[in-house]
Order: sequence, then C-alpha cells, then structure tokens
Amino acid sequence: MNGADTAWIIVATALVLFMTLPGLALFYGGLVRARNVLSVFMHCYAIACLMSVLWLAFGYSIAFGSGTSGFWGGLDKMFLLGVDADTLSGTLPEVLFFAFQMTFAIITPALIVGAYVERVGFGFVLLFSALWMLLCYAPVVHWVWGGGMLSDGGLFGETGVRDFAGGVVVHETAGIAALVIAVFLGARRNRTTPPHNPGYVMIGAAMLWVGWFGFNGGSQLAADGGAAMALTVTHISAATASLTWALWERVKFGKASLVGMVTGTIAGLASITPASGFVGPVEALVIGAVAGVLCQEAVGLIRNVLKIDDTLDVFAVHGVGGIFGTIMIALFGAGSLVAQLGSLVIVGVFTVVVTLVLVLVTRAVVGLRVDEETEHNGLDIMVHGERAYDHAS
Repeated sequence: MNGADTAWIIVATALVLFMTLPGLALFYGGLVRARNVLSVFMHCYAIACLMSVLWLAFGYSIAFGSGTSGFWGGLDKMFLLGVDADTLSGTLPEVLFFAFQMTFAIITPALIVGAYVERVGFGFVLLFSALWMLLCYAPVVHWVWGGGMLSDGGLFGETGVRDFAGGVVVHETAGIAALVIAVFLGARRNRTTPPHNPGYVMIGAAMLWVGWFGFNGGSQLAADGGAAMALTVTHISAATASLTWALWERVKFGKASLVGMVTGTIAGLASITPASGFVGPVEALVIGAVAGVLCQEAVGLIRNVLKIDDTLDVFAVHGVGGIFGTIMIALFGAGSLVAQLGSLVIVGVFTVVVTLVLVLVTRAVVGLRVDEETEHNGLDIMVHGERAYDHAS
C-alpha cells in the first residue's frame, strides 16, 4: 500500500460523491419548474443510496470480479467476499478502490435523471436505475476497466479502447439511455417554462466542476504527475468550453446566459473525461473549444429537429461530449481509431438494447409516466407530499 496514493483516492472518492450530492441534484433541480425541484432531489438522493447497496451486493463483482469471462467479472466478490482492510488493489486498499468506483456507479444512473424529470413515476426511477446499473453499466465497466473484451488484449488486439475516466463507460452509456427513455416517455405537456432557479444551476455546476477533479484526477489511482496533469487539463477544458458556449450563444441569440455558460462547463468536463489521462493543456484547450459549440448544436438538433424532449439535454451534453472526447484521443495520437470507434459502436448498441428491454420490463411492472393531474400539479406535492416553496409554479 502507498500512503500518498491512498490519501489522494480517499479525497477523490469524497469529491466524486460530492458531484451527485449535492452538485448534480442542484444543477438539475434548478433547471426544472419550482413544483418539481424536490422530486429531482429525491431522485438523485434515492439513486445514490440504492446504487451504493447494489454496488456492494453485486455491481462491484460484475465489474471487477476475478472471473475470466470477457463479458463480466462474475460474482466471486459480491458483498466484498474475501476483501478486508489489508487486501490490495494495486497500491490501494481494495475496499477504497471499491468505494471510489461506487461513486461512479452512483453518478452514472443519476445523470439519466435529467431526461425524465417532471413526468416520471418514482417507482420507475428506482427499479430502472437498479436494473440498468447492474445489467448495463457494470458489464461495460468490466469490458473497459476490468480487463474485459474492450481492454488491451481483447477484441481490438493489444491496444484496446482508451477511456481514462468514463467517456464510454459513463457518458456514452448514460447519454444514450437518457435518449431512449425520453423517446419512450414522450414530451412534457409544457416544454416552454424556463428554469425556475438559474442560481441553483450555477451552484450545482460549480460543485460538479470541483468534484470532477476527483473524477478525472482520481482515475489515475495514484498521487503523481499523471493525476496532476489530468486535473489540470480537466480545468482547462471546462473553462474553455464555458467561454465558447457563451460566445456561440451570443452570436446566435444576441445574449449569453448564465445557464448556457455553466452548461458549457459541463460539456467541457464531459468531453475531456475520457482523454484527461492522455492529453496535455493545448489539446485540452482544443477539446474544450470545440465542445462548447458542438454540444450546443447537439442540443438544438435533439430539441428542435428531432423533437425529442430529453428534458435537461443529457444526451446532447454528456453523450455527445463523451463520444467526442473518446474520438479525440485517437485523433491526438494516444489511441487506436479502430478501437475507439469500435468500442463506441459496441457499447452504444449494447446500451440501446439493454435500455429498451429494461424500459419495457419496468413499465410493465411499475408503470412509466405519471398521470396528467400529477404532471400538472407537480411531482413534489403529488408524489412526495412536500413543496419546496410556499407558492411553487
């Protein structure tokens, strides 16, 4: 065990949990109507709790078990069987590696929340998120990070996919799942209401930005120069994408909005995530500059051309950003283009199929969309019996 590595990953684990609670909850909560903000908080909080238990029970073993299958890790480490405080994973206590990866298993299904807010049943949130994490996310983790079929020596030969912190594993899977659910749900009955609290959105985005240092810097799994570089390029990409999003918004609409600028931050963060261990500051500047415009155009395409109500633009920001960053790794010469593109296709198809099946199964068991009265009056009071404000609109 290395003490410095262990100390850093303890901090990084806390930072990644901070991204979901309260970062993502505030970011998403500010974007919805006042009558639905508590439901968003509830979704994020409940997912964090449920994924923690399921990661302990089965998820970690599926992703990082010692099974020889290229598809999944098996169940030999369910409930952390055989793991104690002295068991090592590299230079870290394995129980710490478990906890660090658990925070990724929390935020990935939580990202999907943005696609279905304001109109989805709470039972669907819980059951779908549970099944999706175990049957979609955890196997993909094994394929890429657990020595599975997309890693070195797998389907693409000695040079497997390069995904430092989750462009494929986190952002592509969550983004595609969000798009599938949005298509099944259909649009909200009123799509024109603006975010009820842009201040929440900015505070949540700022928390996500800070937490992302643990997300990307911690993925080095060591306290060294690689972690420092990952942290630095993460910041550069986020800052640059914020500026280009705001500039492009000003060019198109005559005004640069706070919500737009901080959405650009998230686009830059998602785009640099897979590449953060393989590029330097100049490459990060390029990735961020393109991401701010590319993801903004993707928002317009999904909303206005395809007419899909992916409410908080999960696919356009996270899905497109993660896919873009994954491809840029190869274009900057740090990975095989065949492996990068091939992995994106394989994971994309797998995610679509699994998400489709799980949506159909979950809809049959607990339903999918709330009724019209509940949607009109708001999920806060109708589903959870609470209001965030005295006069929620």
